[in-house]
Amino acid sequence: MSPLPPGDLPGGRYLDLEGRGTTFYRRVEGPAGAPTVLLLHGWTATSALNWYSSFGPLGERYDVVAIDHRGHGHGIRSDEPFTLEDCADDAAALVEALGLGPVIAVGYSMGGPIAQLLWRRHRELVAGLVLCATARNFVGVGAGDRAFKGVVTGLSFVARAAPARLHRRVTDRVLVSRYDDSELGRWARREARHNSLRHLVEAGRAIGQFSSREWIGEVDVPTAVVLTEHDLVVPPVRQRKLAAAIPGATVHPVDGGHDVCATAPERFVPALLAALDSVAVRLAGRRPGAAPAPSPAPGDPAPRPGEAPAPPR
Repeated sequence: MSPLPPGDLPGGRYLDLEGRGTTFYRRVEGPAGAPTVLLLHGWTATSALNWYSSFGPLGERYDVVAIDHRGHGHGIRSDEPFTLEDCADDAAALVEALGLGPVIAVGYSMGGPIAQLLWRRHRELVAGLVLCATARNFVGVGAGDRAFKGVVTGLSFVARAAPARLHRRVTDRVLVSRYDDSELGRWARREARHNSLRHLVEAGRAIGQFSSREWIGEVDVPTAVVLTEHDLVVPPVRQRKLAAAIPGATVHPVDGGHDVCATAPERFVPALLAALDSVAVRLAGRRPGAAPAPSPAPGDPAPRPGEAPAPPR
């Protein structure tokens, strides 16, 4: 028997986005009048892998929608090269097709640039931002950074030419084998096999080329940064620079590494809720007569308080 997904995982739906392709999303309908949260997952993950532990707690306070990005999970498949801009436009098309928005866009790792681009390209659809384990740029100008760009660029050409059976073998060895043999791990393996290796490699190249340093200071919506304090993938110093570059951004530290959303949800989820509540409170204050921001549900652990707002760049 196939391992069962986590109990709080909502079912998914396919939706044709005119002119873009067929996407896949999960939704939890929250309390009436609650703000809508759009979850944008990280590189090599899926909406399920990244947010499986978050759907239930978030759904008690917010209306929640999560998309599988291009080439990830059940997301859009396209012969065009993967770009973060296309992912942002896909997310915007989904929000419009569902009649939602403006939303609080929550981006994790690669989802951070997608959220930033969603704000920049579709400002009318973004009410606020929560940026988790992410940065303004992931690759610098050093020799090691240049080597990473070169390797990923080369691999993207190889991946396009490689036969499907090789894609499956590499996916199993590199992505699937990292999960253990627990019931949750076996479910994660099955979920990871839906990824497209070619798209993942091209996504790595797009991440390496991304930089919002020239314009991130223009963000004009309430923003919170969830900072993973022991992150070896996106160094905390880069996460702090992101927060410092956005006027009024609050910082919500979480004791964990880059995969804390999956490996230690008991620490990640309270920090995520604190960040979302911080944004929701500021949004409610902006709108005369707006409904109050969602309050913690009875019995919820107290969220870790955020640090003082970061100064503008």
